[in-house]
Amino acid sequence: MLAPAITNALTIDVEDYFQVSAFAPYIRRDEWDRRECRVERNVGRILDLLAERGTQATFFTLGWVAERYPQLVRRIVAEGHELASHGYGHERASDLDHKALADDVTRAKKILEDLAGAPVLGYRAPSFSIGTGNLWAFDVLAEAGYRYSSSIYPIAHDHYGMPDSPRFAYRVGAGLLEVPVTTVRLLNRNLPSSGGGYFRLLPYALSRWLIGRVNASDREPAVFYFHPWEIDPGQPRVDGIDAKTRFRHYVNLPRMEAKLQQLLQDFRWGRMDHIFLPRLPDAGARA
Repeated sequence: MLAPAITNALTIDVEDYFQVSAFAPYIRRDEWDRRECRVERNVGRILDLLAERGTQATFFTLGWVAERYPQLVRRIVAEGHELASHGYGHERASDLDHKALADDVTRAKKILEDLAGAPVLGYRAPSFSIGTGNLWAFDVLAEAGYRYSSSIYPIAHDHYGMPDSPRFAYRVGAGLLEVPVTTVRLLNRNLPSSGGGYFRLLPYALSRWLIGRVNASDREPAVFYFHPWEIDPGQPRVDGIDAKTRFRHYVNLPRMEAKLQQLLQDFRWGRMDHIFLPRLPDAGARA
């Protein structure tokens, strides 16, 4: 039984297919401008899907993308969605020192705010790259003027993850809230339940059950995420990648849009800032 009273957070990490961290060993940054960009078309399709359902969402957007597609950024805001930051150039926060991270998140925030004419309050680190080794990054975000982060995934994963993190929104400093991507607690483990390659790989019925369990048992909103390239089965194939990366990136791309449409129908969705920022004054850690 779903819990319709709870509004979950729908989030989109606005980056193109050639910018994903798993492709970094195969595609140099100086090649990005020579690649076929498909992000504008794909985000446009997502906006159409959301408009059909009357649904609002949060778009964690790269400054690099915003500079090249300013009208797309303005459309996101004009249609009632939250514009948030994914950093400038999709560099993992764990690969940057204090100054480099500060420069990155400040640069992205200014680009987005100048284009949108509205404050940018949220940030998501590329590849959920804040963890035990760089918790100082939260101080950087607070100093840059962000109000919340969604940069920790409380699971064990070979590319990211902080399984000992609280599973739900908690304060990480004065005026800053961390809102982790949602997991389900089963058999003394946190299991991924809210997006990315897991959503494409798992049967839809299982994903629906996992999100429904968080709503019904934990009485918490879920945080779901996906990328624009995940609804684009026609994207150019990247040559020479290893088998694991190929599987993770391309599995079930043709089925993704239909699964998203079903997800939009089965749950209530909204913006991160509307759902979580009202909790900030008295937010406390919850395991």
